[in-house]
Amino acid sequence: MAHYIDGFVLPISRDRLDEYRRLVEAAAEIWKEHGALDYREYVGDDLILRGTRSFTDLAATTEGEAVVFGWVEFESRGARDLANKRVAADPRMADLINSSHSGFDAERMAYGGFHSFVGSSKTNDG
Repeated sequence: MAHYIDGFVLPISRDRLDEYRRLVEAAAEIWKEHGALDYREYVGDDLILRGTRSFTDLAATTEGEAVVFGWVEFESRGARDLANKRVAADPRMADLINSSHSGFDAERMAYGGFHSFVGSSKTNDG
């Protein structure tokens, strides 16, 4: 069965990555409690490919900022809608955001929900 994901890209100041990590580690647990199957975030490392638009351009990073790319996986769009509704109502999320000095700015985040289009998994048969 194909799953549904929420994907996102955002800039974070490099000097705040440790604080941001603490924020999202706690947030990931809350999302999983409310139905997410998986929660992943990655920090950009090799972001330039000649002939393409870079993630640094997409995220409009400034000097000293890193690009974070992530996704939250759900069983279906319905499961995602319900989980996101529950997460938004969870007072722990507001407490996390309000107490954080991570530099997270939702207005600079690109976000969207995605259904499966093409997928394959590598398996080890041996």
